[in-house]
Parts: sequence; structure tokens; C-alpha cells
Amino acid sequence: MWFSTSSGRIELQITKTQARNGHHSGPCDNDVAALSNDPKIKKQLKRIDPDTLKAELSEYGAWDDVELEDHAQNLQRLLWLACGDITDRMCK
Repeated sequence: MWFSTSSGRIELQITKTQARNGHHSGPCDNDVAALSNDPKIKKQLKRIDPDTLKAELSEYGAWDDVELEDHAQNLQRLLWLACGDITDRMCK
């Protein structure tokens, strides 16, 4: 399945199973971290420009400027959001 940010500048392809593994009740940090090491996902994440990602995440208003300076953490945030978006669409 595809996830696209609101601007369409970032897209990720994630399977339904991966999305369910990365977004569920309770803490998801370890599952998202494991998912980010999947070779196909890792390849997609490597292509994401840090400034573009920071701009996209800032639109959510959930993280301050200091938090958004951590690109590695931003990639985890994006992957978690992508999994949540896909999971939500599967339930509709």
C-alpha cells in the first residue's frame, strides 16, 4: 500500500502487515525501529531529504523545532505515521 504526505513530496510503499506491525495499541517504538530495518523500507527512507521531512512533520504540530532536528528520529516518526495512515484506511 502507498502512503503519501499531504504535499505528496514523500511517498512510502508498505505492506498491510507491516503497517499493522508498526501501528497498534501500546508503544510502537520498537516495532517501528524493527520495520525501519526491512531492506525495502530502509532503501525508501534513505532517499528522504532531511529538510523536506522536517517541513512535512512540522505541519503536524506535534514536535518542536529542536525535536525536528533529529533526522533519524524523524524517519521513525514518518514511518509510524505512514503505518497509522495505512492501518486507518484498512479499517474504513
